[in-house]
Parts: sequence; C-alpha cells; structure tokens
Amino acid sequence: MAKQVLVFAGAALAAVYVRDEEAGELLLTQAVGEPGPLYELPSRCALSGRSPAAEAIRTGRPLWLNSAELADYRESGMGTLPAGVSLGALPLGVDSRQLGCLVVVDNAGDGFDAERRNFLELYADQVAVRIEVDEKVIGVQATGQPPLRSVLGPDLSRVRVGSFTLVLSTGRIDADTGALELLDIAEDDFDGRVETLLAHTVPDDTPALMSIVEPGHSSSSGRELEFRIRRPSGELRWLRLRFRVLTDALDRPERVLAMITDASHLRPSEDEVSRVQRLSATLATAMTIRDVSRVAVTALRHPLGADRVALAELEADRLVVTALDPPEPGAWPETWRAEWRTEWPDVPTRALPTLKAALREEHASLWPAGTAFEPALAGIGPGGLAILPLPSDGRVVGACVVGWDEPHKFDPEERSLLAATAGLVGQALVRTRASDAEHELATMLQRTLLPRTLPVLPGAVAVARYLPATVGLEVGGDWYDVVPLSDGHVALVIGDVQGHSAAAATIMGQMRTAIRAYAVEGHPPDVVVSHANRLLIGMETDLFATCCYVALDMEEGNAWFVRAGHMPPLLRHPDGSTEEVVIEGGPPLGVLADAEFPMTAVGLAPGTVLTLLTDGLVESASLHLEDGMRRACDVLSAADPSNAERVADELLGGAIRRDDDVALLLLRYDGMKVKPIRASWTVWRLPDAVMHARRFTARTLRSWGVTEEVDAILLVVSELVTNALVHTQGQVHLGLTLAGDRLRVAVSDTSPRAPAKPAAPDWEATGGRGILLVEAMSASWGSVPLSGGKQVWGEVALPSREPVRADTGPSPS
Repeated sequence: MAKQVLVFAGAALAAVYVRDEEAGELLLTQAVGEPGPLYELPSRCALSGRSPAAEAIRTGRPLWLNSAELADYRESGMGTLPAGVSLGALPLGVDSRQLGCLVVVDNAGDGFDAERRNFLELYADQVAVRIEVDEKVIGVQATGQPPLRSVLGPDLSRVRVGSFTLVLSTGRIDADTGALELLDIAEDDFDGRVETLLAHTVPDDTPALMSIVEPGHSSSSGRELEFRIRRPSGELRWLRLRFRVLTDALDRPERVLAMITDASHLRPSEDEVSRVQRLSATLATAMTIRDVSRVAVTALRHPLGADRVALAELEADRLVVTALDPPEPGAWPETWRAEWRTEWPDVPTRALPTLKAALREEHASLWPAGTAFEPALAGIGPGGLAILPLPSDGRVVGACVVGWDEPHKFDPEERSLLAATAGLVGQALVRTRASDAEHELATMLQRTLLPRTLPVLPGAVAVARYLPATVGLEVGGDWYDVVPLSDGHVALVIGDVQGHSAAAATIMGQMRTAIRAYAVEGHPPDVVVSHANRLLIGMETDLFATCCYVALDMEEGNAWFVRAGHMPPLLRHPDGSTEEVVIEGGPPLGVLADAEFPMTAVGLAPGTVLTLLTDGLVESASLHLEDGMRRACDVLSAADPSNAERVADELLGGAIRRDDDVALLLLRYDGMKVKPIRASWTVWRLPDAVMHARRFTARTLRSWGVTEEVDAILLVVSELVTNALVHTQGQVHLGLTLAGDRLRVAVSDTSPRAPAKPAAPDWEATGGRGILLVEAMSASWGSVPLSGGKQVWGEVALPSREPVRADTGPSPS
C-alpha cells in the first residue's frame, strides 16, 4: 500500500526516521521506493545538525525543498541523492510528541505542488499514529519497559492506505484503487457517487462521515475520524479517515482531500459485535432490576474508562436510581446526596433539565468537556457526559448517565456501544420489572397463605422461616403451621405440595386449613393425617403433598410424630448432639386412599430443639440430600439454642440463589416450670345442677388459694353450664384449669353446634344474654369442636400470685 501512496503523491522514495533521545540523533528505520545507490539516504542525522529532517523536527512544520534548495543541504550529509530531485521532510508527531520524521523524494526538480503536499501531510499523520501504536505494543511486550524508538518504525509495506478527492459542488469522488479495496468496493462497481461510499458503511457512523462537509469544518488543517464498514462476511472493518477541506478564493469549501487507512491495529480489543452479543446474553440471564443494573455498569464503566455510571428507572416525573458506580455518596453532586433516602437516591427530573430534554428527544446526548450543566449534573462528567435514554416498546423507561473526569473524546465505537447498550438495557428493564412484580405478587400470595405470627406457647419458643425460590418466579407449595390445642397440647406441621404454580399454592392453602381443622377437633395425629390424605384424593388433582405432623404435650414433653412422605425432623438434644428422628412414616398425601400413617412417640427433655424443614433447605442441583441433612445437623449442633431466632437464621445459611422454596419450623422445648392444675365435675341434669357446679367451683378455688375474681368466675360457670343444659342433650362436663395467672373454665357437651352471640341483644328478654356475660367477664373465650361435640371455654385473668402445687384441690364427685 505504501507504493500506492508514492504513485498518487508522485514520490519516488519514502523513508522514516525516528528519534533516539539518548544519542541525540535521528535513525533511519525504513525506506521504500525506487531501489538503487542513487537514492541512498544517510542512516543517521544529528538532531542539532543542518539536515532537512532535523530542521523539520525543530520547527514542527513540513519542509519542502526543490532541487535548487536541496543543493544547499548536500554538504550536510544528504547521502547520494541525484541532482534534479525535490525533497519533503514532514515531522511525525502525536499529541505534541515528536516521534520522528517522514522524508519523501520526488523525481521532478520543481518540488511538490499543493495538492500532493496535502496528501503527503495526511499520510505523515497516519505514519505517526502507526509509530505510536507500535511503540505501545512493544512496550507491553517488553513487560512495561519503554522501547527505544531506534528499533521502531512502521512497516510501510504493510500500511494499507488509499486516498480520494471529493468535489463538494458536485458530490463526485475520485478514489484510487487502495481506497476502494479498503472500502470493499469493486473498481468496476464504483460510480463516483457519495451515496455509493456511504452505502458500505455502518449506519451509526454515517453522521460522522457526513460531518466532513459541514460548514464549521471548512479548515485547511487536517481532521480525522474512524468509521466501520460491514464486509459481505458480516465482519466489521475499522477504517481511519484523515482529511482536509480546501477552499476557493472566497474561502468557501471546494474540495476534500482524504486518506483512508486500515485502523484494525488501533482496535486490538474484541469486535463490537461480539461485545454486544455477550452483553445481550448476560442481560438475558438477569432476573431482577438490580441484576440488570450491575450488568450495565460492568459493560460501560471500565470498557469506556468512565469515572461514574448511574442507571435509573423512570417513574412518572422521578428517576428511581437502581445502580451507582462508585456507590459512595461523596462521588455524586449535592442534589443526589440530598435525595439519598435509602440505598440509592430518588431524583426528580425537574432538577435535571438537561437530562429531561434528552429523555424527551429519545436519543443519546453526548457532551464534551467544559459544557455548562445544572448543579445536579455538573460534577458527574466534567470531562465529558453521556446521557442515554433507555427505550423499550416505543417509550423511554429509564436513563443511563456516564461521566468522565478527564477530557474524553467520543469515537464511533463508543457511540455504537452506548446506543446498543441503551437499547438492550431498556428492554431488560421492562422484562425484569414485570418479573419483579410477578415475583412480588407470588411471594405475597404465598405469605398470605402462611401464618402471619406464631402463637406464644407455654414452656416453648417456636420460630419459622419461609424463603421463596430465586430460580423461577412462580409461587411454591411449602407451608408450616403451629396449632394450639386443648389441655396444654400443641400441633406442629410442615408440608410441601408438589410443583411451583398457582395450583400448588391453592392446594397448600386448603391442606393447611384442613389439617388445622382436624387437629382442633381433637383427633389423634394419625387420624389427622389420614383425613387430610382422603381430602386431597377427593380434590381430583394430580398433585400430591408431603407432610410431617407432630403433636406435643407441653406439660410432659411427650411428642407423637407422623410422617407422610416428608423428610424426617431433626432433634438437638440438650447436650448438643443432633440426630434425625427415625419415623416409619407413610406415602405422600394424595397417593393412596387407604394408606396407613403410623405414629412414633418420642420424649423431649427441656432444652431440646425440634426442627421441621422442607427439602429446599437441604437439597438442590448441587447439593445431595444426605450431604444437606448432614450439614443441617452440624449447624444445629454448633448453634446456641438460647436464641431460637439466630438458630433458624444459621440453618438457612447465606445462599442467595435457591432452586426451591424453603420452609423451616423450629421449636425449643423448655418445659413448663409451673404445671397447670386441673379439676373436673360431671354435671348431672338436675333442677339444682347449676348450684352444685357453683359449689364445686367455689370449693376448688378455696383449695387453690384463689380469692380474687371469684364472683366473675362463678358467673362464667353459671352461664356456660346453663347454656349446655338448656340447649344440648347428653352429658355435660365442667373443667377448671389454673395455669399461672389464668383460670380457664371449660364446659363440654355432645352438641356440635357452636354458641352464637346475638347481634342485637334484647335486654328485656329472659334468655340470650349468657354469651354476652361470658364475654364481658372473661379475658378471652371461644369454642372448639370435640369428637362428637364441642367445648366452650372462657379465661379469667388473675393477679400475680404464688404458684399452687399440682396435688392440691378437691376430688371430683
């Protein structure tokens, strides 16, 4: 390609000298052109000597010599150049750095004309850039040591270059063979029109190419830009264009002289297409808005050398910022720090008129260094600022702000990367916003089907945890429950419905409700699970469920376990040893209608920790069930049981991504320090039955030392016993239980019909006021079904008192 330069520039020889700072000399590194001893140039020139190359470097301007002027330099060591030739010496510099000198020789003695000088000056600029690139490459290969320029110098025979002339009045282009080859245009197919050249460029770079004919660029000084063409194979080729606009006598733009070189050596990094493809693939795996934000920051900040990147969603007239890099408040303007409400700021668009205008226009806005901005943007990019609207489905859904501290130049590759990133991120934001909303809705549905709070248990502490899956956003079927029962018993249950769907959540809610109802009715654990199994089979669903049910006597510490296809519970004994409870168990619920679910009895000592869990905690694609159970046992053994909440958190661990839902129910059994004392009375259906019930209650209270609230207790007994005798048939039983500062009155009968409180009581009527009186005298009251009947109870609060021994009280009659 260097020979093509010599052809159109009319030069017979071109040579490159580079500086050797230590020796204070210019060293000849390469010469191409017509061979022969007549064109031999000196291999060294002193920087302080009188030679065309040295003078050009000292003045920083090209030196053009005709044959007569060149004769004055022959005695200063210009080699064996023949008479009648002209010479040009063009300094090679980049960013005020003098790298060397380009020397060209013309066979004509009258020198180079203006147009050829312009072309050679453009060519010198390209050679200087190539020297700088080679210097950086060799510097890197030399492990950071800067190389001597004496061993540098571009391989001119490999510098692919072409040139063309554009007549602005007609739009006609006169391009040489080298330019057409670089543009991938066949010589026979080129018609000399600007449109033909632009058709081969990437559309995003067309505005940059058109800028060479803008009025403001009418300058004889050279300008440069980079653009891309898409080859037939789909590959992108980067080209570097260096041009000058020549004017007529009235200083009006007349012609454009341009030189094109292959700029692939300036782009050693990955191709833009592959970068965008990788960005697209990464965004496709982002599950949340925060994930999208992190990917966008990674794709922009370091590849572009940016100092700040902010990403925000657009909600009404506010920008809800989802990512800031760096995240420190001090790195951002005062307006952003003032809005630092939680983790990220929430910025009103009215405080950012420049950004608001860019969002309204819906295209990227690039601002150079020194641009005056409003205070909210002034400190983000003093060296350059890019504002990118994030589009999706024809609307703007957010904004990305990229800022630089040092002056920054936006090249075509960056503009394309910014545009592509904005489009991909905008679409990903919309997708993840919908996913986040779906996940939030699913999680809300799941949590509404689970207990909001767990009851306070005498002699035990129960805690629960539920975590939705992060892989897949559908609602799951894990559930747990704690059901207080009568006589100091409590039921613990945990289960998992097959699948992740609304159907699984529906079945989960129904099973939880059913098991709670069966437990409250007073059925033993195996019957509760059997009833739930038949109920699920009757639902005519293809889903099945696993379940582990525990009935615990809080006074004695006796527990009865029933397992239906579920994982065995874990027990941490007071000495710290942990084991899986060996339970024979039965099949999952909903599989066999006549399945049997045997019970296993286990005694719990005070200080024992009982743990019920679902498989999402101990099993995943990367964790085998046995290993997961072993890990849970180890964590449980090492935990401090005095803080049940912390034990539950330690069992959950720090896993962020979960393949399945996780439910955990943990109970620390402490034992009842003061056990309740009980007394019971069988109420005979006699005219004075209520009087006998009151007398029994009074004797019991005296024996227990209860002297306060006696009248209220006797009134509750009278009303409950009267209601049972009047409205039911069969036996009636009165039970009294003293537990701490509460006395419970419970009356059982054989009628399943629960008492109803009148909506509008008639105080003149002879009946209907019993339940109202019970409600008024009791701290709490209620009705629970029993097998074949019900129990109506009321609790009366007592002042704090010394505990009564359990062996006191009258014998029932």
